[in-house]
Formats: sequence, structure tokens, C-alpha cells
Amino acid sequence: MGHVPNIDLTTDVAIPQLGFGVFQVPPAETKEAVATALRVGYRSIDTAAVYGNERQVGEAIAESGIARDELFITTKLWNSEQGYDTTLAAFDASMEKLGLEQLDLYLIHWPVPERDHYLDTWRAFEKLHADGRVRAIGVSNFTEEHLQRLMDSADVKPAINQVELHPRFQQSKLRAFHAEHGIATEAWGPLGQGTLLDHPVLSKIAEKHGRSTAQVMIRWHLQIGNVVIPKSVTPARIEQNFAVFDFELDGEDLDAIASLDDENGRIGPDPTTFNVV
Repeated sequence: MGHVPNIDLTTDVAIPQLGFGVFQVPPAETKEAVATALRVGYRSIDTAAVYGNERQVGEAIAESGIARDELFITTKLWNSEQGYDTTLAAFDASMEKLGLEQLDLYLIHWPVPERDHYLDTWRAFEKLHADGRVRAIGVSNFTEEHLQRLMDSADVKPAINQVELHPRFQQSKLRAFHAEHGIATEAWGPLGQGTLLDHPVLSKIAEKHGRSTAQVMIRWHLQIGNVVIPKSVTPARIEQNFAVFDFELDGEDLDAIASLDDENGRIGPDPTTFNVV
């Protein structure tokens, strides 16, 4: 299957570049899906409080027999729990469900600008980090403006920003901002939430390499430097999505995928207006 490269988040914390996401995976299917992913070779698992499946992720980890220091576990704080004290309580609740003593990565799920609590929330994140309860702290769905405001008041810079990113919405400006400030880019919805699986440009590249379009998109993310977390509950697809280290896209392929970028290609919510709690 090949070795998964790491992306450095801090001087002593690195995240596997290819991980397994459980967004929209029903709790009843999560344990088996994560167990399958771990058997295939994934070592990074990404969940969130709002997904409602942290406990099942924890059960799969506990039963896997894999040493804790070989795993990288991420969860996220939901919008309704933002604020200093509520963040600390929410973290405890997530850790109880996951059955962990220490978390590898904790993310603020959305900036929720209407409530404007993310600066206080970040202070709680910094405490959790200072106390050694979280190895790295970051954000999700933050724009350049959100990131800059946060960094202007923070003692610890966000290690990573997890955002919607796929061939139709490549976030070049945001990725450049991340690179300038030493923030890793992590892609959610990396396959365009299934909307790109039959795209003719991607299908042509896939045929050229004898691969699936999903494999082509995952390979693209890896080659441009993103951390990527595809999700599936189908064992064959979980395995297929991991089998991306024995081929490489060439310059022609990369140029063709670059041409698919569309500033209106966002599928999920806009972080500047998404204020659901």
C-alpha cells in the first residue's frame, strides 16, 4: 500500500498526510468503518463532537490493538460550546467519549462570526495545549481574515486549518496564506462530496493511470501538499482510497486539474455567514 508521509504541524508533532474522516458516518456504522480503515493502514482518524460518533471512534481505537503513539486522533469543538469555560467542559466530554487521555489535534469547528467567541475559545485551546492534554491545536473553516485576527491575539499560532478543498474549489489564496504563516492545509470534502467522481477531465486522467477518479483526486491533494481525509463506509473504497502511493500525476495532469478551479465551486457553508449553533 505504501508509506503515508507526514506533514509537520509543530516542531514535535506531525500528522499523517492521508487520514480517514467520519463526517456523516452514522454512529451505528462508525466503529466498523474505522476498524476497517485501521486494518487497511490508516493511522489518522478525524471526527468531531457534532458528528455524534466520537464514542464509536474510541471503541474502534480501543479494540484495534494498535499502540496509542502510532495513532493520530482529531476532534473538533462544536459552535454552541465556544467560549473559555464551555470549551474546557466540551473537551472533557469529547475525551470521555473517545476514551483518551491525550488528544493529538483539537480544532475550532467554525469561526461563527456572529457570536464572536473564537478568541476566548482559543485561550482555552492554548490552556489545553499548555497542560499537555492536546499535542496540537488548530481551526477549521477559517478565512484569512479570521486567521489573522486570531494570530494577532494568540500566543500559539494555529497549527492547521481544515477547510473545504477539492478540484472545483482549490482555495489557492488561502493555501498561500497558510504557507506564508506556517499553517498546514487540511482538506475536507476532498472529492467534492461525490460530485466530481464522474467529471470528464478527472475520468480521463484516471483512465490514463488505470485508477479511479477518487484515487486521482486524493493523489492530487497529496502532491500539492494538503492533508486529506476522505471518508467512506464501503470497505473496498476505504482500501482503494489508501492505495495512492504507487503512482504519480504528471505536469499535464496537474495543469488539467488546476483548470477546474472555480471561485464559485464551494459546496458547503460559507464561513463568513455560517452561524449555526
